[in-house]
Amino acid sequence: MSMTWMRMPGQTWSNAAASFLGMWFVMMVAMMLPSLVPMLWRYRQAVGRTGETRLGRLTALVGAGYFCVWTVFGMAAFPMGVALAAVEMQMPALARTVPIAVGGVVLIAGALQFTAWKAHHLACCRKEPVCGPTFPADAGTAWRHGLHLGLHCSYCCAGLTAILFVIGVMDLYAMVVVTAAITVERLAPAGERIARAIGFVVVGAGLFLIARAAGLA
Repeated sequence: MSMTWMRMPGQTWSNAAASFLGMWFVMMVAMMLPSLVPMLWRYRQAVGRTGETRLGRLTALVGAGYFCVWTVFGMAAFPMGVALAAVEMQMPALARTVPIAVGGVVLIAGALQFTAWKAHHLACCRKEPVCGPTFPADAGTAWRHGLHLGLHCSYCCAGLTAILFVIGVMDLYAMVVVTAAITVERLAPAGERIARAIGFVVVGAGLFLIARAAGLA
């Protein structure tokens, strides 16, 4: 069980939640920035063609909207993680099934890489701003575009992010691997084929974890 979902001695739940959100935000910035920067650059070019001069401010608003979406997802994930950790603490029999459940989540995350749902959101992430709204040069549109981009990105990364939750959001090795997978499928040519190749690897990892938990490996 990851200590991410546990309070430290003397720590209130509000402080624990604030600590988690701070860690989550820093982690998301580090993970998503490599694939976000090219998308922000494309936005900047699209707006620049209108003759707008406030490109830095508007681009920063897009980034703020993008990470706002990820922060909201972190706020939703924390109470769910705390609840599952509490159940695991109170029911030792259930806790013994956790390794198999972890393998199942990884297996489902790999299978998600082959779906049309994944392909749609990946295409929008790779082709922004083509899939986004039009770009009047104003702060409101920049903010909404950041939210729009953040939603596509979070949906596209749902499976890979779930792996982090079950493996451990503080696991540096897992973070590096997931960051590399997200960046490559976004930026490399033939991103959909790469996403499927990642899916094969993740499905294999899920099957291995299940087999190991069941004593077969």
